[in-house]
Amino acid sequence: MPAQDTTIWGIHAGRTGAADSLFLKGACVALGWKEMGNLSAIQADRDSFKAKVATTFPQAKPGAIPNFAGQLFRFVHEVKRGDIIVYPSQLDRQIHIGRIDGAYEHDPTRNSDYPNIRGVKWLKAIPRTHFSQGALFEVGSAMSFFQVRNYADEFRSALDASAQSASALVADDQTISVVAEEIEETTRDFIVKTLAQDLKGHPFAHFVAHLLNAMGYRCRTSPEGVDGGIDIVAHKDELGFEPPIIKVQVKSTEGSVGDPVVSALYGKVGAGEFGLFVTLGTFTSQAKTFARGRTNLRLIDGNELVDLILQHYESFDLKHKGALPLRRVYVPEPLRGAED
Repeated sequence: MPAQDTTIWGIHAGRTGAADSLFLKGACVALGWKEMGNLSAIQADRDSFKAKVATTFPQAKPGAIPNFAGQLFRFVHEVKRGDIIVYPSQLDRQIHIGRIDGAYEHDPTRNSDYPNIRGVKWLKAIPRTHFSQGALFEVGSAMSFFQVRNYADEFRSALDASAQSASALVADDQTISVVAEEIEETTRDFIVKTLAQDLKGHPFAHFVAHLLNAMGYRCRTSPEGVDGGIDIVAHKDELGFEPPIIKVQVKSTEGSVGDPVVSALYGKVGAGEFGLFVTLGTFTSQAKTFARGRTNLRLIDGNELVDLILQHYESFDLKHKGALPLRRVYVPEPLRGAED
């Protein structure tokens, strides 16, 4: 088993596994970013790498610059001979574990798309089923190159164990529910963040109207500008004459909506009508108290809005699915005991 202080790194071969053959047949691991040129020519500090990334990729988002620079800097300057590398292949569905045995090289002749190379001695290939869901989730990082921290000991043990004993490591895998919860939380965060940033203001009202359409309502959305406190009028019949008539106000901010704003909406609700307030954020306790005593007033906060989006997403049209791109996936559900 590798020493406990041996650093373990993870790497991917591109989104489609394009560098798989280079890795396994060429006894190496490699990174792209070919536009950066020879990384050893950059001064050996993170700020210099950030500056080089910023000038090379002027269209990169500010948050991406330190991410890219950090991966490249680590690959060149922090990886040491003797470190362990973990490569989850998308092609053969094996976890390949090796030992770094070469210094950084810039060699575009081997693969022009992956010119930044470190030599590797591959030690073992182990089926993915021999690892816990938590370990697989960690090496499924969105980054191309990263340090394995949380499940490093599992990979150390797997490198030293036989296939049979490695499988026993996950016989009682307690990480399945954690992974499922993390995926769900990440998805929910993505939905709220996308709506808040890309559909801020009046476009958010059109999005909520489309959600109501998917729920079986017909909607009229107020034009952009002064709306008199009503963003959407929803109804079941074609002309909007028959009850129930629902007057909707929306807020695309993630802050807290108070009683005065909710009361103002309710003041626009006539006899036999209903009020609906939808926000990406939350409601104050006073606003909740105000709504609780009124059966024709409904408050939907960001958390409940995400629930409704996930419930009715398959009924969205292509335009709104494109604005909020999601894909249906299945995650493991842990078996519940008899007491549950």
